[in-house]
Amino acid sequence: MPLKFALYPGCAAKGATPELYQSTMAIVGRLGIEVVELAASSCCGAGVIGEADPDAALALNARTFAQAERLGLDIMTICGTCQGVMSAANRRLKNEPGTLERVNTILAQDGISYGGGVQVKHLLWIAVRDIGLTRVGETVQSPFRHFRIAPFYGCYMLRPSWELGFDDPENPSSLEKIIRAVGGEPVAYAGRTKCCGFPIILEKEAIAVAMAGTNMKDAKDHGADFMVTPCPLCHMSLDIYQERAGRAVNTALNLPILHLPQLLGLAMGLPAQDLGLSRHLISVDRIVTRLHTPDTTHSS
Repeated sequence: MPLKFALYPGCAAKGATPELYQSTMAIVGRLGIEVVELAASSCCGAGVIGEADPDAALALNARTFAQAERLGLDIMTICGTCQGVMSAANRRLKNEPGTLERVNTILAQDGISYGGGVQVKHLLWIAVRDIGLTRVGETVQSPFRHFRIAPFYGCYMLRPSWELGFDDPENPSSLEKIIRAVGGEPVAYAGRTKCCGFPIILEKEAIAVAMAGTNMKDAKDHGADFMVTPCPLCHMSLDIYQERAGRAVNTALNLPILHLPQLLGLAMGLPAQDLGLSRHLISVDRIVTRLHTPDTTHSS
């Protein structure tokens, strides 16, 4: 029987990075996941709304949680930033009765309320814990043998740890487990748990792209063939701004960046066009070609 979740795609997967939504929908069935998309949900706020109006931010998220609660489903998100923001909001709503009551007063204007019965889970967490690495490995048709893959977690997947509690913020392992499950070799490098720079890119672009460039150079210096991230905002920093990031660290990076479901989809043998790979600014073609080229150099 498939696992069933209320899918919260978030803004980026329906806007700036639609390949993330496309690739997610291409793989969920193969993982044994059934999704009901929360089509009437709103932005999680990504911290911005919370700074201006904390109760409005909580109400927006509680409204989304209430939709999933009515369906009797937990929420699956595919955005690391949404995971962090929504988890923090949900923790407050569950642990602070006065806050929940105040927010439900706001929601009552639309005839809805939230009872605190929903969990928010990222696809990464579902793959590792709910599905399990054995099952993930069974979906692999095109293993990433002889590929060195750099995981990039981003901030919100790991911090604050007391809101999330899924992985060790200082030494996480979930992405590495997925990389091994699809046949690849994870790259150990310091930048995998650092900020991509996206939160300040509109205010301090030079600092932001230097942060992203430093992380990518670190991965490349440790032999990475490409990077994989569970956060579309990280993906934008690492892919869209990569040319500027390379100039900031005086390095021609040319490092492909994959969304997590694209990594899984390629390993499943899905064609590149089904995963939206042509949308990337840094071409993934050489990765796809190498993945599907018989390797005679390592044969016995």
